[in-house]
Amino acid sequence: MTKTSSFEKYQKRRLRLSYLSVAISISLVLFLLGLLGMLIYHTKNISNHFKEQYAINIFLKDSAKDKDIANLKQMLQKKSYTNTIKFVSKEDALTIYKNDIGEDFMDFLGKNPLKNSIDLFLNADFVSTEKIQIIEKKLLENKIIDEISYDKSLVSLLSDSVKKISFWLLIFSGLLSLIAIVLINGYLRLSIYAKRFTIKTMQMVGATKRFIRKPFLFRSVKLGMIGAIFAIGALVLLLIYFDKKYPELGLTDDKLNLSLLFLGIFILGIGITWLSTFFATRRFLNLTADELHY
Repeated sequence: MTKTSSFEKYQKRRLRLSYLSVAISISLVLFLLGLLGMLIYHTKNISNHFKEQYAINIFLKDSAKDKDIANLKQMLQKKSYTNTIKFVSKEDALTIYKNDIGEDFMDFLGKNPLKNSIDLFLNADFVSTEKIQIIEKKLLENKIIDEISYDKSLVSLLSDSVKKISFWLLIFSGLLSLIAIVLINGYLRLSIYAKRFTIKTMQMVGATKRFIRKPFLFRSVKLGMIGAIFAIGALVLLLIYFDKKYPELGLTDDKLNLSLLFLGIFILGIGITWLSTFFATRRFLNLTADELHY
């Protein structure tokens, strides 16, 4: 084996490693973008999940008859604001109280002062201070309802937190997208920079700009596709893992939008690499032989 052939093999191996590093870099950047995209998309689902854990406590009068309570429960089930309801008898409430507090006030009161109640879990769209106040006012018109209790500060906190998270996610996604474009552009420019003398040599022997640019565009698009496939594969695995761990969030329910997100990542991988390579090769094609050394 000659020294020349050994050097050529070394150069080819080095070139393949260079392309692999570029593909991995592209996949990491696209993975972060895809992860952010999924987070933005699922922010509503996650916030809805937490909102629907919030309950309004409807306390009933002691004079309320079983028939009246059944009618109230049936009426609540039909309302658009209702997610689920749970009836808690005064006996169950006493048991819960004893377990939580560790005391039994029946020993010194002689009777159970607690009331029958209904825990009303709202649909996420109705968990706001204004809408709950409207629901409360309407429900209090029912003669068997004695009192309605809910944590007003928690409702405000939930609404404000969702708005703040959504705002900062949009800001962060914009910055990350810009960083992604800059990083991918940088990786590709470096790989083309290493070939700048080859580009100029081809140009000097009469090759057209289109002919010179074509293999670079083809290679970069291929790297973008490989990077996008790696990124999508990693996102799918991550999505499956969290869906098994937190099935109540329904992370994989909307397969159409998830498919569109993955398609967007794939197109983005191709688009960024193509544009970066196009402008990078154009720059080196326009340089003089002397300028290549700077």
